[in-house]
Amino acid sequence: MLAAVTMVRNPFCPDRDREVCPVLAPVTVRGWLDDQGIVEFDRPTICLYNGKSVLRADWSSTVISDGDVVAFVTLPQGGGGGGGGGKNPLRTVLSIAVMVASFALGGPLGAAMGISANAGAALGIGAGVLQQAIGGAIISLAGMALINAVVPAPKPSVPSLSFGSVGAPPAPSPTYSLSAQGNEARLGQPIPVLYGRHLIYPDLATQPYQEFVGNEQYLFQLHVIGQGEYDLEQVRIEDTPIASFEEVETEVVGPGGIITLFETDVVTAPEVAGQELRSTGDGGDWIGPFTANPAETAAGHIGIDVVFARGLYFANDGGGLDTRSAQWEVQARAIDDDGLAVGDWVMLGTESYSAATNSALRLSYKYAVAPGRYEVRMIRLDTIDTSSRAGHELRWGALRAYLEGTPKFGNVTLLAVKMRATDNLSQRSSRMINCVVTRRLQVWDPVSGWSAPQPTRSIAWAFADAGRASYGAGLSDGRIDLLALHALDQIWTGRGDNFDGVFDSAMTVWEALTRIARCGRAVPVLQGGIVRLFRDAAQTLPVAMFGPRNIAKGSFKIQYIMPGEDTADAVTVEFFNARTWKPDEITASLPDSAAEKPAKVILFGCTDESQAAREGLYMAADNRYRRKLVSWRTELDGLIPTYGDLVAVTHDMPRWGQGGEVVAWDEAQDLLTISEQLEWAEGQEHYIALRRRDGSPAGPFRVEAIEGQDRTLRVLDPLGFVPYTGTAEERSHFAFGPGEAWSAKARVIAVRPRGEQVEITAVGEDVRVHEADLAA
Repeated sequence: MLAAVTMVRNPFCPDRDREVCPVLAPVTVRGWLDDQGIVEFDRPTICLYNGKSVLRADWSSTVISDGDVVAFVTLPQGGGGGGGGGKNPLRTVLSIAVMVASFALGGPLGAAMGISANAGAALGIGAGVLQQAIGGAIISLAGMALINAVVPAPKPSVPSLSFGSVGAPPAPSPTYSLSAQGNEARLGQPIPVLYGRHLIYPDLATQPYQEFVGNEQYLFQLHVIGQGEYDLEQVRIEDTPIASFEEVETEVVGPGGIITLFETDVVTAPEVAGQELRSTGDGGDWIGPFTANPAETAAGHIGIDVVFARGLYFANDGGGLDTRSAQWEVQARAIDDDGLAVGDWVMLGTESYSAATNSALRLSYKYAVAPGRYEVRMIRLDTIDTSSRAGHELRWGALRAYLEGTPKFGNVTLLAVKMRATDNLSQRSSRMINCVVTRRLQVWDPVSGWSAPQPTRSIAWAFADAGRASYGAGLSDGRIDLLALHALDQIWTGRGDNFDGVFDSAMTVWEALTRIARCGRAVPVLQGGIVRLFRDAAQTLPVAMFGPRNIAKGSFKIQYIMPGEDTADAVTVEFFNARTWKPDEITASLPDSAAEKPAKVILFGCTDESQAAREGLYMAADNRYRRKLVSWRTELDGLIPTYGDLVAVTHDMPRWGQGGEVVAWDEAQDLLTISEQLEWAEGQEHYIALRRRDGSPAGPFRVEAIEGQDRTLRVLDPLGFVPYTGTAEERSHFAFGPGEAWSAKARVIAVRPRGEQVEITAVGEDVRVHEADLAA
């Protein structure tokens, strides 16, 4: 029987673009590739040897013999490395599990897809071998897709109406992207939403403009700090407090406030850029007209700048400077939104200026006009002194329109900055204004309700604000589990866990909620129309008990995820350090770990090194100790637990205790008769747990055997309730075993209705996951 090598170039349609090559003599995988002239594949490709994945390091030692099938499968191409180029611990171990499962299920899937056994027979291959190889490859790829659903890889955020802008790609974050840090007018991008304490480079709310007073230039910039209210701890230029710059004035304006430092709704015409003014005697004419303000706006004032770039003077014979003067006229005309004139030219002013200086002169003038849209023109009135000894050149520097009305910026906090140009300020530094701020949020209490906004770094109230706010989900209080948030807030406060993050890029509200919750080791869950939070913490009491009596026959499955050579043995957590306000990282590993293959995880919203270390240690412990995936089907009992609940599972297949039902209960003698014959371990204490009518377990209770009776035992602890042993309803179930082995504990991660049954998926719980965190 011949061997074969199959090249699968389209993993989603394996019957297309595939090539099956017979192997006539034994050869290694590497040797066969060399014979084909293949040194390296141009796209990511996996090798499956009889349905099992083979690492590249083993290609030189893996021999293709008679009856073997090797498949080279091109992987689907994704859109990025994800996670900053690191590994996701759970993603890594699940990938290994997928490869293991592919061999067991590949044959049936290959046949179901219509991959004919005759295709293999034509090459002298066994009837199911080709089906096994191709089907195994497809399961591996489908499994990768499933992994992407369970442990999502980083992907571009989807713009939303609440936290993002529709139709515009996310712009680089001016907070977290060091190359993009600076003050910009990010048109069409989200207004930042900041929680906790953070440094932010506030966006420009309006286009900056400048004026000249006494030949000194003043720059006016209005910034948006973010949605809502904030406490400003510090305003800086680069890394220097703004108090070090005497020429800078600031004003902080809360939501609904009025800016008094300068006029904010000012438009500068880009067409005016230093045109020289000449009189008719010099062969000149009117410069312009240039439109001062956009359509559908009304200007109440018109402003112009004139510039004497060489100064204004005449050098006399004695080496001194004599005075020279210049005159010019400014006119304006009303126009409509189509740019057509609706009035005559009117004179705004006839100006004259005299000086004896060879330094550049810059002057600003401002004229009141009836509200409307205008075009403006200028002309010089006096003749230019063209002598080489004179500075007499006049240029039109700028045209501004001061719009009528007070702009409404909405529920945002603004920072107004007025800067006088000196050698202490550069053009670049004027766009490097940043603030250290703390968000003010309402805090909820079960007794007093919502408080007035107050400075807070709480994860809980950031989560609540994202759910309630108009820029968030806009949910009513009844659709957020506020009681649970209040309880979690006490836990997070005690641990020193905070959320300090800036949302300044487009994303969905659910993604924002997930990021906030993750900083507190929690996940949001939508249950019955109510948004709830589950935090992964140690639990001791199971909420439900499942055993042979309420697990559907044949539905119980266990998947053991074995570590491999690529499994991460440590976690490197990247966070934004509040001391330097730059990205930082810390590697956390368990005490006996070599920490040679750390996985990299970005913990958005974390600015504290100790919090990052705790979360890294938790993730490392979770990666090591939670490696059993369990699933089963049951009836309506499956609706008792919810996401994250601890359940007790008893089953004879993995020898997780023994289970059955109670047949009789003798309260006088504390004797319990059960339906199954029990196995007793020599020299150990044994326990039994009973299921109450509401599905919750009672116990475990210490028990002892009755000599000569296989199905009767004595209960040594008071039960506290009467087990049901009748026939009108389901009898009380039991779980029995030595010590803690009466059941296995598992954490529910999915509950899915399946017709009249419910499918539960859980991950095996291990107390060491939380012990490692507590030890830290």
